[in-house]
Amino acid sequence: MVTVRGMDFTMGDAAAGLRGELRELIGAQVPDGFLGAFTDEPADLATAQRFCGVLAERGLLCAAWPQRHGGRGSSVWEQTVVREEMWAHHEPRGAQYMGVNWVGPAIMRHGSAEQQREHLPPIAGGEVIWCQGFSEPDAGSDLASLRTSARRVGDGWRISGQKIWTSYATMAQWCFLLARTSDRDRKQQGLTVFLLPMSAPGIEVRPIRSMLGPHHLNEVFFDDVPAEAADVLGRVDEGWSVVREVLAFERVGIARYARCERLLQLAPTVIGERWETMPAALRSRWARMLIRARRARLLAYQVLATQSAGAVAPGDVAAYRIAVTRLDQESAALLSELAADVPDEQGARRHFRRAVDDHWRYANAATVASGSIEMQQILLARALLFGTRRAGVPA
Repeated sequence: MVTVRGMDFTMGDAAAGLRGELRELIGAQVPDGFLGAFTDEPADLATAQRFCGVLAERGLLCAAWPQRHGGRGSSVWEQTVVREEMWAHHEPRGAQYMGVNWVGPAIMRHGSAEQQREHLPPIAGGEVIWCQGFSEPDAGSDLASLRTSARRVGDGWRISGQKIWTSYATMAQWCFLLARTSDRDRKQQGLTVFLLPMSAPGIEVRPIRSMLGPHHLNEVFFDDVPAEAADVLGRVDEGWSVVREVLAFERVGIARYARCERLLQLAPTVIGERWETMPAALRSRWARMLIRARRARLLAYQVLATQSAGAVAPGDVAAYRIAVTRLDQESAALLSELAADVPDEQGARRHFRRAVDDHWRYANAATVASGSIEMQQILLARALLFGTRRAGVPA
């Protein structure tokens, strides 16, 4: 039973059983010390690809998807359990969360029957990687200012422009691309979503080195890239409504609070008997941070409950993003202090130090990932000041 107004989120026995099943799978299939697929060690990516196959065989990769699309018809709360356990254990699905969390659902809601047949089974099977062609050098937080254009040529299109910060572009087979198809009075109008194969002629990918490791950041150039009418998702010139929905799902799709909470809970165990002799102020900060992690979890659940009722609340999503990003960064700073007192020796202690370092790097990147904090503050202010209604809910 899950209610919104009273904040009474009890997931039930099915979700609890699923959490146990996932932890058993991770323990059996993912090596100790795994810190994600995107390292300089090729075996880490191979681990993620293999693990995706294991999840897919059990219908767990896309648990909440209908069975006809490769899921097992689970509730949004069971899918949330999957998200939490994956992120808490350094995302052993690799790059699949993008296709699972919002590309697939967007195709279910807006795609043609042919697009659904082509794209949904490979996503549910963990066989395909998607990248997101949104941000540009002069259109990041202000995404609607993008300049990548698609012009009509016969029955199809030709796409030219540049995207930046495109995660997984070096490994992706498909791109969820937003391009301008006409000039309108409002910049949010005249935009269209294309489902574009990365093998199309005219696409060039240039990696951008960063502290997050390989595959995360790339530039993508489109030089007169051909696209067909069948590659358009939804209606021509009405892509902004699709993207608004996508961004709301993307911003709650990563359960960042779950990794924060897991690492915070591990700290006393790893530090051991010295925990009781550590400064009281430091342990007090640890306790407050753990409370904040659980508060962020409840904010996420509130947004998910609203979305599962058929609505998207921009203000609620923005509030969650602000809370979880600050949690990410401040918990990373605290954990770094705690980890400094952990001996750098083999086994669980060394893994904890490495996991905290990995958490710190991702937490710093979270400031701008999926929309900068400043833009989230603007969205929240608009919702509070002007009563922005929930998308999908009649006024």
